[in-house]
Amino acid sequence: MREKFAETLKQALKSNDKRRVSTIRLIQTAINDRDIANRGAGRDPVSEEEIALILVKMIKQRQESARLYEEGNRLELAEQEREEIAIIRDFLPRQLEEEAVKQACAQVISEVGADGLRDMGRCMNALREKYPGRMDFGKASGIVKGLLQ
Repeated sequence: MREKFAETLKQALKSNDKRRVSTIRLIQTAINDRDIANRGAGRDPVSEEEIALILVKMIKQRQESARLYEEGNRLELAEQEREEIAIIRDFLPRQLEEEAVKQACAQVISEVGADGLRDMGRCMNALREKYPGRMDFGKASGIVKGLLQ
């Protein structure tokens, strides 16, 4: 994935796409920050799964910012946030469709042997392990909760 970031950055620099260049640099900085934190804690550099989680977190931050900008009637800034979201999403694996998310939730519930809401945490951890960056875990949480009740 790191090579993909570097290659995309080169292409963006050649095409003079300033928004893409700045967004990719933000991504690389977030990954490098996590690498440095891991090194300080004696752990390995960031894995592909952790990179996907970093990207998902960056998307959520931008969605919240876009919402706040819209509420403050700063539409041009909200649009910039949405452009960054689209660029970041290009690096994530394709998201599961809603029906596939429901099936994955049901499958994890049976694998974990969950029989009530107290097992929800175990189910969500299993989903995060199996599908990093491939689903909206907020929505998945609602689906799991509904299936466990």
